[in-house]
Amino acid sequence: MKTRSACALAGMCCMSMFASLRADTLTLKDGRRVDGQVIAIRDGVIEFEQRRAQGGRERVMIDRVDVRRIELDDVAEEETLGARGVDASPRPAGLRERATVVDAAVAWNDTGVDVRADQTVYFLAKDRIRWAPGRRDGPEGEHNSPAVGPRPMPGQRRAALIGRIGDSKDYFLIGDNRGPIRVGSAGRLYLGVNDDSLQDNAGSFRVTVFY
Repeated sequence: MKTRSACALAGMCCMSMFASLRADTLTLKDGRRVDGQVIAIRDGVIEFEQRRAQGGRERVMIDRVDVRRIELDDVAEEETLGARGVDASPRPAGLRERATVVDAAVAWNDTGVDVRADQTVYFLAKDRIRWAPGRRDGPEGEHNSPAVGPRPMPGQRRAALIGRIGDSKDYFLIGDNRGPIRVGSAGRLYLGVNDDSLQDNAGSFRVTVFY
């Protein structure tokens, strides 16, 4: 019994140490990098729990316009499924990955990922956004959405997760698709939401890019 308790305690300590090492990072436009944890993004403001140099954490509010990039150090949900013996990932092994936040109120969010022409990329998107008063959806977008309107991809669901390469208008749908997506051109990968009006949007998707 004592041996079993000691093993359980050691496992809990290891998990605690692993959690303490994980951190989200904000890269500010002045070049500074801030480690901590993203709590929420609301109305253009990032609520962030910052690590203090002298130890401990401090809750701060940072304007989204002052942030160049958000990097999430997040444990992908399929890792949890994998621990339960469920193969939830269609991706090949050995891919690089980068976690980022897609702010629903920003037209195109820089992922920090550069891709090659005809490269195959995979996405894992989570969380929900508010894209209109009383309207909330996940990365798959609005169900039964009319295929009309001035949004970037009129034939696709409103508020769905979409992407583009560089400043081109060759948009592609991502949604909640975890399968392979082949990009047509080389350049920087940007992510956004398929919505024609961003002013009333709030929240964000947490997206991991595998490339």
